Amino acid sequence: MPSHEAPHAATGNDGSSSFLADKSAKVFLAGHKGMLGSAVHRRLTALGFTNVVGRSRAELDLTCEAAVRKFFDAERIRYVILAAGKVGGLHASSAAPVDFMTENLRITTNVLAAARLCGTVRKLLFLATSAVYPVDAPQPIPESTLLAGPPAPGNEWYAIPKIVGIKMCQAYRAELGMDAIVAAPNNLYGPREPFPSESSHVIPALIRRFHRAKAAGAPEVAVWGSGLQLREFTHADDAADTIVLLMDRYSGAEHINVGSGREVTVRELAEMVREVVGYQGRIVWDTSRPDGVMRRLLDSSKMRAMGWEPKVELRDGLKKLYEGYLRGSVVTNVESMNR
Repeated sequence: MPSHEAPHAATGNDGSSSFLADKSAKVFLAGHKGMLGSAVHRRLTALGFTNVVGRSRAELDLTCEAAVRKFFDAERIRYVILAAGKVGGLHASSAAPVDFMTENLRITTNVLAAARLCGTVRKLLFLATSAVYPVDAPQPIPESTLLAGPPAPGNEWYAIPKIVGIKMCQAYRAELGMDAIVAAPNNLYGPREPFPSESSHVIPALIRRFHRAKAAGAPEVAVWGSGLQLREFTHADDAADTIVLLMDRYSGAEHINVGSGREVTVRELAEMVREVVGYQGRIVWDTSRPDGVMRRLLDSSKMRAMGWEPKVELRDGLKKLYEGYLRGSVVTNVESMNR
């Protein structure tokens, strides 16, 4: 993969050191073992940050208000990147809507409250999702369409807590002066331990399905839907670059879209994965299964205006994922900040 150059460090609007000039400060990376969180951790380490703090759920349950308050009071965190949350595919959130709603709401409210009350946090970034946008939003989707309509059916259990998170960051900024910012990525993919098969997102599901069919000599692989849906994928390493850039240069109230701007149909994606895996059989499209949202392309012009450009091409990213899958040391998953 191409190397990712560091963005130029700047001075904060209040004259304080910028994020990139404050590499010895404590950075709490919530969700540091997740797909995006681990990519951010790698990026911060490569940039020379020496005090990145991560906690597993066994060490710190972010849904427990008292535990989160105690952690922030003891650790004296200066920066927070909130990439933790309950994630999964459409099937997973539809099967457990209460868990998705309550866990994600509790994590957001607990971390925001503790970050403000501890008195040491200078800046917080909350990770939202492109699933927050209305199902009939104009394409590409600008940030201004938030709350112009309901999210897609089935996505609401995941999307609504993220909408609440966006508005809470705005409320904390407006009423309490907290520098709370929000990034809204589209479908992300990258190395991470897999979810159970029934809650997989499209890329890991296709990789596993084609690999198993190849190993078994199966003549065909069934894929849900028509394959005509358009999807925008962004590699976690590229998304991690945007997190660093936003932490360093952005202090606005409006959330910022993060998407590669490159669309493929699910058919094109499936063919790409089939070629990467080396499966010689045919693909059968199960049109009795739902397609989901037919298109969700983000308008990421504001992110690009800050100097960001995605570097990882989809085919190259898929090859790396499959190589990791074969090694077993890095198994793949997609954590959509969309579905």
